[in-house]
Amino acid sequence: MAQPDNPFGDIDNPFQDPAVTQHQPSAQYATLDVYNPFDNRGVPPPYHEQPAATLPTAPAQNAPAPAPKKQSPTEPKTYGSYGTQETAAAATADLLRRQEELNRKAEELDRRERELQNAALGSAAVRQNNWPPLPSFCPVKPCFYQDVSVEIPQDFQKTVSIMYYLWLFSTGTLFVNFVACMAWFCVDSTQGSSFGLSILWILLFTPCSFVCWYRPLYKAFRSDSSFSFFVFFFIYFVQDVFYVLQAIGIPGWGFSGWIAALTVLKVGSVAVAVIMLIVSLLLTANATLGIIMLKRVHSIYRRTGASFQKAQEEFAAGVFSNPAMRTAATNVAAGAAQNAFKP
Repeated sequence: MAQPDNPFGDIDNPFQDPAVTQHQPSAQYATLDVYNPFDNRGVPPPYHEQPAATLPTAPAQNAPAPAPKKQSPTEPKTYGSYGTQETAAAATADLLRRQEELNRKAEELDRRERELQNAALGSAAVRQNNWPPLPSFCPVKPCFYQDVSVEIPQDFQKTVSIMYYLWLFSTGTLFVNFVACMAWFCVDSTQGSSFGLSILWILLFTPCSFVCWYRPLYKAFRSDSSFSFFVFFFIYFVQDVFYVLQAIGIPGWGFSGWIAALTVLKVGSVAVAVIMLIVSLLLTANATLGIIMLKRVHSIYRRTGASFQKAQEEFAAGVFSNPAMRTAATNVAAGAAQNAFKP
């Protein structure tokens, strides 16, 4: 059988052709055997030796994008300018302030609702007196109705409560003054007048101060009464003068003030002198607080729009609305007219 013609001539192996063997892999040429498409460098292998200065290579088109950085749960998130601590603190303070305002408004609405409910009962509804708070078995019953949270506006409740505690403080001071004068009388029998006057002061000032200046103050803030304000200012000013005299402690007046305490200290009764010095401090604090609260109430009075003219109008309206006063005024006018027409 005849052999086919060999197109490569005398060469049995076509890959031994010099034209092929001169292109075998060498150090200067790269082939597919040294190319790795997954080297993540995105740079194809050079087909010849790279020059000294190489151009910047473009990134691979199919290279995977870098994964986004995951934020730690404990890492604080930032949202523009609100991410700073100063802004967060200011926002918190603003929320707290608004919450306080809402609470005050809620309390005011609650108080007004109670007032409307009480007013809806009509004039026939009688409030049970609750002051002084006496036990049920006591034969003496309470004389006044007093509820600061219900009858006094929200803005003035603190002032009225402070004045009530100041009245309690002055009453307790008078009682301690009575104890000091009694101790002084025990060591010096010539101080019987001071001991007797101390009893008189505690029996006189305790009820009179409540009725004459605290109740007018309570009514003034309850009904915005200019006349009650003027009554309070006049009587409480006189009370402050007595507070100052009590703190001075003139001997024989029934006050254990500074002069009386120093007099007992010179005599040598140290224990009695210490008690009287404590009373002097209490009397001084009482006088100082009285002056401060008088100025505070006066500043509130000026902001409420009260005036002396309104006080006169309220007084006239109160006199003519009172049946007893109206009857007395009519009788006086009738008697004056009869006397004028008599020959």
